[in-house]
Amino acid sequence: MKEHVREFFRVGPARQDHIVGLRCAASVGLPLLVLLAMDRFDLMVFAAFGAFTGIYGRGEAHGVRLRHQGEFGVLILLVMFAGALTAAADAGPWGIVIGTTVVAGVLSLAVNYFALRPAGVIFFTFGYAAIGSIQPMAPLGQAMLTGLISVGLAMLIGVSSRLRPAWRTSMAPPAKRVLTPDHWREFRVEAGANAVAALAAGTIATMVGLGHNYWAMVAAVAPIAGPSLAQRIKKGVHRILGTFAGVVAAGLLLAPHPAPWVLVLMVIVLQFAAEMFVLRHYALALIFITPLALIMTELSAPTNPEELMVDRALQTAIGALVGISLVYLMHQRTLREKNRRRFLKSRGENPAQD
Repeated sequence: MKEHVREFFRVGPARQDHIVGLRCAASVGLPLLVLLAMDRFDLMVFAAFGAFTGIYGRGEAHGVRLRHQGEFGVLILLVMFAGALTAAADAGPWGIVIGTTVVAGVLSLAVNYFALRPAGVIFFTFGYAAIGSIQPMAPLGQAMLTGLISVGLAMLIGVSSRLRPAWRTSMAPPAKRVLTPDHWREFRVEAGANAVAALAAGTIATMVGLGHNYWAMVAAVAPIAGPSLAQRIKKGVHRILGTFAGVVAAGLLLAPHPAPWVLVLMVIVLQFAAEMFVLRHYALALIFITPLALIMTELSAPTNPEELMVDRALQTAIGALVGISLVYLMHQRTLREKNRRRFLKSRGENPAQD
């Protein structure tokens, strides 16, 4: 326990995070500033989710990064389209829960198939549910065009360093992967876990009656993609503590009721700061990610900031606890299966025939 506590207060070494931070800040900042000048706050959420394309391919060669960002871009556009249709249908909280559950399961398969990094479905569940909850919705054609332009801009920024010869890397596509039945079995297990986590957290959050039930679902799927039980639980704990600290930071930022242009500048700075720490200390990064998400929500659909922050904190706690509980149960099941196979093997039996 002492080692875990010491580990929590340890920040990993920097790995040229400022370069990624500048790319991501530019990807989200440029479209938001244009929309601010056009007074089109209703389109900002589509620009912001499209700009998340810049987060993918971190540290990869230009060719691999371009391919992975393009794959993410297509997937996030499909998710935004589904979210917009959900909002147009006014599906309500339970419709959001069902839709997010489907998105979590299906997109988990896609993320693993394309080997996208960062792993997991957190951006897809957030994108679908946040857009599906917006009322009133911007015109569908304008919304999707905004998302498409934002995705394209992020991809251009992602390869912009090729303008300097010394920074150019290979444009070769990713190496072809050979997926075995074991790979697909792992993909299906993770997809099922993401769907169950989203459904369970969304159901609890909706029954509790707090607003923004999708934050519980987003927090629930966050730990699923970890490589081990310890890493998954660590991510869930970081999610809770970092979000609570981030809510306090958001309260301080939103207390003066800043003008819209100030909020946009905050988003740019927070995006940069989040990328500076997301791989070095997840809880610390969430101190910036949380107000970033709240400000994006406030720009697209202004509400009472105090209620927004309370919902964010409580829903995140619900979702993270659901996610941590699920990964623990999955780990126990894996241990039982390994012990069963070891026992059968010791008796000279074939576990595959059992």
